[in-house]
Amino acid sequence: MLTTGQTALMQGPASPLSAEANELICRTGAGSPMGEVVRRYWVPALLSTELPAPDSPPVQVKLLGEDLVAFRDTSGRVGIVQWWCAHRGTPLWMGRNEENGLRCLYHGWKYDVDGNCVDQMNEPPEAQFKDKINLVSYPTVEMGDIIWAYMGPKDKRPPDPKFEFTQVPASHRQVSKVIQECNWVQAVEGGIDPSHAYVLHTALNNDAPGTAGLKPNNTFMAPDHYRMYVDYTDYGHQFWAVGEAGEKNYVHGHHFVMPWTQLRLHTWIMHIVPGHFYVPIDDENCMVWNWAYSFTDEPLPESTREFEDWRSGNGPGHVDQATFKSIPNKSNNWGLDREAQRTFSFSGIEGVNVQDRAVQEGAGPIIDRSRENLGQTDMPVIGIRKKLMEAVRIVSDGGDPPGAGTSYYGLRAVGRVYDEEIDWRKASLEEMHPETFAGSAG
Repeated sequence: MLTTGQTALMQGPASPLSAEANELICRTGAGSPMGEVVRRYWVPALLSTELPAPDSPPVQVKLLGEDLVAFRDTSGRVGIVQWWCAHRGTPLWMGRNEENGLRCLYHGWKYDVDGNCVDQMNEPPEAQFKDKINLVSYPTVEMGDIIWAYMGPKDKRPPDPKFEFTQVPASHRQVSKVIQECNWVQAVEGGIDPSHAYVLHTALNNDAPGTAGLKPNNTFMAPDHYRMYVDYTDYGHQFWAVGEAGEKNYVHGHHFVMPWTQLRLHTWIMHIVPGHFYVPIDDENCMVWNWAYSFTDEPLPESTREFEDWRSGNGPGHVDQATFKSIPNKSNNWGLDREAQRTFSFSGIEGVNVQDRAVQEGAGPIIDRSRENLGQTDMPVIGIRKKLMEAVRIVSDGGDPPGAGTSYYGLRAVGRVYDEEIDWRKASLEEMHPETFAGSAG
């Protein structure tokens, strides 16, 4: 069963979100209703390259408002534990990573990847009480060039996060990340919003740098030519922007996978699927993960890698690769160039995702959604809010939230042109759910 709700086509404005509902979906700290939800999923924690080798330096990590430290031990296992030593509170990221454990530099207490204290250097052997000391620690898995953490109840651990990009060879994918200075829901909603691309990301001429190469006179995305459709699913929702031009239907099919994943189409190359995770660092900052992969035998083209680095605004020219902070940011107006805005690009900002960061961060740390006026093209955004609030109700009642199973495995986004006599929904679904349709055909 692909869907749990019917395709919807909204007419007229939608009701804004109340202040109470806004607080509910935005706050992810420990013990909060949404915090309990998002801890039921695997959380992208850090790039594998941040812990490049056994006994390499530990790394500070902040996830869902929790201060943590990650380290790769002598055997290559990865631990993610609380950042302070249980003895006197010294930051463990300062510690020595040695002999399958992280040792505090203050008094020498040592911890393994599971948070167990295995030695107390400052205590005589007969006085040690290490067996009584345990740090907060979280299980990890490593796949797709990402180290993932599970921060929820042990008996609710979900299946491994086998998104299709994690299962292809390393030569077939690219992964990066950047800090965004706003609440995570703002970032998710900005990503799951096809209609903004043909405004914010448009170029005014063929040489416009750092844009998506889209033109403002694009017939398909003119408001009187396209409609938005949403199907609610057991993992989140799938949605389409469908444009009618002559005897053709221009179909862009995307996915939202709970709680923070976007799968979108590639602008030019049909066997490439990009995507994003929008992971809370705390309630006013998030980490935006960017990935793209080839699902065929062809490796990821160099042109795509260049796009992800330069045109997207996520490469070394736009993001400090040591801190993952954006170089164009609020303090320098995200590099907005008014002359470029008149002559080169609609936004005057270089880099597609820099443009996204500008409009999402510029609205403030947590936007007041009670003052919004939503229309038909906002249906995917409305869908996110419905699924998040539904998940809070389900988890508070003791159930499992949507998307915590395996039904998102193998999903793809598509962009196709279909003749009007072809059922665009059926045809696109076969490409968006290849494993499901391959299984039914067999």
